[in-house]
Amino acid sequence: MDGMDSETTGADSLVRTLVKGGVGVTFANPGTSEMHYVAALDRVQGMRCVLGLFEGVCSGAADGYYRMTRKPAATLLHLGPGLANAAANLHNAKKAGSGIVNVVGEHATHHIKYDTPLTADIEGIARPFSHWVKTTATSQTVAADGALAIQAARGAPGQIATLILPADTAWGPGGAVAETPATPAPATVAKDAVVAAAKALAGGNSAMLFLGGESLTARSLDLAGRIAAKTGCRVQAAGGTAKLARGAGRVQVLRLHFVIETAQQQLQGVKQIVLAGAKEPAAFFAYPGKPSILTPEGCTVSKLCGWEDDCEAALQALADELGATSLAPIGVAQAKRPDKPTGKFSLDGLGQALGAVLPEGAIVVDESVTTGRGFFPFSAGAPPHDWLNNMGGSIGFGGPVSVGAGVACPDRKVVCMIGDGSAMYTIQSLWTMGRENLDICVLIFANRSYQILYSQLSGVGAPNPGPRAIDMLTLDRPTLDFVKLAKGMGVEAAAVTDLDQLNKQLQYAMSTKGPYLIEVVM
Repeated sequence: MDGMDSETTGADSLVRTLVKGGVGVTFANPGTSEMHYVAALDRVQGMRCVLGLFEGVCSGAADGYYRMTRKPAATLLHLGPGLANAAANLHNAKKAGSGIVNVVGEHATHHIKYDTPLTADIEGIARPFSHWVKTTATSQTVAADGALAIQAARGAPGQIATLILPADTAWGPGGAVAETPATPAPATVAKDAVVAAAKALAGGNSAMLFLGGESLTARSLDLAGRIAAKTGCRVQAAGGTAKLARGAGRVQVLRLHFVIETAQQQLQGVKQIVLAGAKEPAAFFAYPGKPSILTPEGCTVSKLCGWEDDCEAALQALADELGATSLAPIGVAQAKRPDKPTGKFSLDGLGQALGAVLPEGAIVVDESVTTGRGFFPFSAGAPPHDWLNNMGGSIGFGGPVSVGAGVACPDRKVVCMIGDGSAMYTIQSLWTMGRENLDICVLIFANRSYQILYSQLSGVGAPNPGPRAIDMLTLDRPTLDFVKLAKGMGVEAAAVTDLDQLNKQLQYAMSTKGPYLIEVVM
């Protein structure tokens, strides 16, 4: 414990504890109950505070920050409704294994009984989206509770910790700065699991190493490529990837496809699946007459490691067991860019345009839904980069996660790809990009509809939509103008209507610093 000034508030002690514990960023949307935390930022050095105009921007930004740094950021949220507004992107963060410390203001303890308008069951709201929840009791215990929240957020694979801060515990006299307890290291995989995985993968092309979580880092993929070189097994990524290392010099893998029939083709002929940081392949949704589990009939599934384990160490142990460590990995992407496409938009053309200009170290945040499903082949040989996907499926992921990635990695270009419908869920993220001057290129694929839902109608057995159904899937009355929306929030922007214009705009965006939006009018 460090000594503190006798006039220090509980909020001061909390902010100091967060900074000492390695939490140096707060993504904030504060209200009256959180003003003492805000005031503490003027007195405590080392905490960067990034303002979001919507709580879902804050929670998504904290997700993106953790994915790029493996360090938790804090959010600052206003009472129960503020936490509820953040919930969708907390769901995505939880599914991605991202560690976050939520600081949620609450009425002063003596005021709660009066059931004023913003009174809510904050713990009840928090539990479905949190691994750890606590309401601090006094201003003297705030710091210790904050240290426990940091410890919880650091737990493998990254957890959501929600600390509820009654206003009087923030304004009352604070205690000493607390030391954050050590976080247990990820579990080591048992020798039996390694031996069993080695035996399962000996089946060659009929065996598959199915990767997720920390098995998709550059080093883990390198080990997977060596294991494949030894055994002849297939290497496949799960459908959702929190962070996938890609590009020239790295072992390339494809994600399991969203469409069931395509996913089944990827898994066809597989008799043994070994899971490394991933769950057994399953359909995103249930469909009439279609399977939920996509594993081929008669296929045996075994687990090398869960996403909470030390996946890289598990793959290293597996490579050692197989005698594969000294082999050269197979499936390494060679440096190659596609030619810049010309003419009218096509899905392949969009992928080629991106692959032709993607800079080294880029961070691609992908919420392009239907448009971007086929982009992978065209960027496989681009300079090394990271690709972030929506793990939880809740819409409004792309912009906020890009904010967090931009704050975490100011020296790297962030490329954010979003469908027009998805973009409107958290359009306020553009304002934060402009305010913080983040180096983010936002691509809005404006097809003027919820395009994915057209295919879903037939997929669930509801084909041939009538005019009312179609009206629920279109975004053209009125037509959204993302150039005006962006400029109104301080982000320069341009619209493009063909691939030639897109090439020019992408080249400009990649060669300049700061936020820029390109509306791809399809």
